[in-house]
Amino acid sequence: MSFPRASGVLLHPTSLPGRFGIGDLGFQAYRFVDFLIESQQQLWQILPLGPTGHGNSPYMAYSAMAGNPLLISLETIQAHGLIDADDLARAEPFPENAVDYEAVYDFKLSRLRKAAERFKEIADDDTRRAFIQFRKDCAAWIEDYGLFMALKNAHGGASWPQWDASIARRDPDALNRARMDLAADIFFHEYMQFEFYRQWTDLKTYANQHGIQIVGDMPIYVAHDSADVWANPENFMLDEETLNPSQMAGVPPDYFSQTGQLWGNPTYNWEVVQAGGFSWWLQRLRAMLACVDLIRIDHFRGFEAFWAVAAGQETAINGEWIEAPGEAFFETVEAQLGRLPFLAEDLGLIDEKVEALRDRFDLPGMKILQFAFGSDYENPYLPYNVDRNFLIYTGTHDNDTTVGWFKQAPDHEKQHLAAYVGAFDPDNVHWVMIRLALSSVANQAIVPLQDLLGLGSGARMNTPGVGEGNWSWRYVTPMLTPTISAHLKELTELYGRGRDQQ
Repeated sequence: MSFPRASGVLLHPTSLPGRFGIGDLGFQAYRFVDFLIESQQQLWQILPLGPTGHGNSPYMAYSAMAGNPLLISLETIQAHGLIDADDLARAEPFPENAVDYEAVYDFKLSRLRKAAERFKEIADDDTRRAFIQFRKDCAAWIEDYGLFMALKNAHGGASWPQWDASIARRDPDALNRARMDLAADIFFHEYMQFEFYRQWTDLKTYANQHGIQIVGDMPIYVAHDSADVWANPENFMLDEETLNPSQMAGVPPDYFSQTGQLWGNPTYNWEVVQAGGFSWWLQRLRAMLACVDLIRIDHFRGFEAFWAVAAGQETAINGEWIEAPGEAFFETVEAQLGRLPFLAEDLGLIDEKVEALRDRFDLPGMKILQFAFGSDYENPYLPYNVDRNFLIYTGTHDNDTTVGWFKQAPDHEKQHLAAYVGAFDPDNVHWVMIRLALSSVANQAIVPLQDLLGLGSGARMNTPGVGEGNWSWRYVTPMLTPTISAHLKELTELYGRGRDQQ
């Protein structure tokens, strides 16, 4: 599906400013939407919204359909009368520029537990009916998720294959006993999802009403330690004895890593998934379409063929390509849900078959300008080699910031960029790259907020292949100046991407 000419900003909500150590769905999120409106943008791209596990990666969530409770605004909860002003006090302020996930988790979860208990006591009839309706609307996943999280707490945070065998293998009697024994904790997790979704829905509605569409991110794989795998083990390649992955996902050696990337997610048992009419995937897509307007398919190439690494390997070097039923999958999706607003993340080792699958369903691909200047005039990322049905970025969450990239780039890349655009002040390299993205013929252009702010490598969101220290960057309110907004608006309108120009 081709899209109108537009531009936008990449910013995950955890990176928003705020009092409580992490960005949330409260006032500052609306303020950021206002920045997009004032700057004539049409797109807000986010990372996956799921509840994060080890390493805090949004790509390794406890559920592909639940929301991250850490994004719930405590101030909004207070406005509902579910916690008191004193509950928001903390002896020491949280860091402003980065997320201390452990401290945030302890602080917010304790307040949300209090809110859940008060919700039981004081919620009015309309709110109670809304909660009941929410559970009905999300019945396909929320019961498994609530039980999974309660069981995880009861087992001291252990991964589900380490739980009592009857629970890990979903014996019906054991599950029924667990539902009764853990009813209070199950309610808590379901309540947090209710709060997350009503806050997210309000924010998305505000953005949509002002011409801003949300670009969501759908990882092709899910975390092994997740409600998705525990509740649907037949869909994944698991060892029947240990319940751990028998086949792990990743990519072979590439631009980002000489040993490839071994993600640890179980690969799909595509034969079983396809035989079941892709029902779990359709359920997942329905849940996602309730949250976002466009869906970026992360690792799109895995729908044509995926890199599979046998259990026990420590790197992704020794893997093999296995074909996936991509064409049947997308045909089923179209038949069941219609033509969906997909964007294909088609980076990495892409061959003609992957491109044919992308083009067969008219999906926009991606181009990254930081990749454009390392070779000659045939480089596919150079703006004049980019076609209209693409989404072009200066860089993504997996790249260094543009300022950081340029400082570390070899001389020949710097010289190529200078020859391509003409002489420029290196201190303004981020605006040079932003101009290249916006001026390209690609229908959509997205710029990470770090590049708009001209920040260096310290503001990088993620370094692929590195398990710790990612996903923590935040901006502070004074950074988002009227001058930046005005300059972005000027370039956006100059190159015909303005919201009012469509």
